[in-house]
Amino acid sequence: MSDTMAPIIIGVAGGTGSGKTTVANAILDRVGRHRIAHIQHDSYYRDLSHLSPQERACVNFDHPDSLETDLLARHLERLRAWQAVDVPLYDFTTHSRTHRTMRVEPRHVILVDGILILSEKALREVFDVKIFVDTDADIRFVRRLERDIAERGRTMRSVIDQYLATVRPMHLEFVEPSKRYADVIIPEGGFNTVALDMIVARVQAMLPAPNKL
Repeated sequence: MSDTMAPIIIGVAGGTGSGKTTVANAILDRVGRHRIAHIQHDSYYRDLSHLSPQERACVNFDHPDSLETDLLARHLERLRAWQAVDVPLYDFTTHSRTHRTMRVEPRHVILVDGILILSEKALREVFDVKIFVDTDADIRFVRRLERDIAERGRTMRSVIDQYLATVRPMHLEFVEPSKRYADVIIPEGGFNTVALDMIVARVQAMLPAPNKL
């Protein structure tokens, strides 16, 4: 597929449990899901199937090195050139990639969300709009605790231990400093309707007219 206008690439970053998914879904719903290709940085965790379960449990999943960011950057460049990509599918219960992939077709808007995306220079350079979702640490921790227990089969103790050992230190080292690269900072995440209204209006203004889609 070819098009005279390159896709708009939007990055939505923020700490764990900050509300990135809520913000991303608001953009998807209000701009139109048929106009957006949505990719999550979490899909690009490195495959650890060659390690034992005990070794996988010791990996720092909150450090940038745990993600294959160079592959994501290549995929974004391909989408910008109106070429489809095959995004890895990651199994968080086993810390390994599955043998399946998800086909993502290019759209006029490419939406990427992830904790560390603004800490990576290679990704910042391809984003046309950089958003940081800013939420208090205690709220973020509770949200992560509930999510990991309900969706990833974790125990409360394991979530707390990981948060203290790696999540919080990596947030302070990599995630929080990346806020300075954002074009827009959204306090209170998806509950900030004023900020969401402004972002959606900006994205819609950047899109070609409906008769050109």
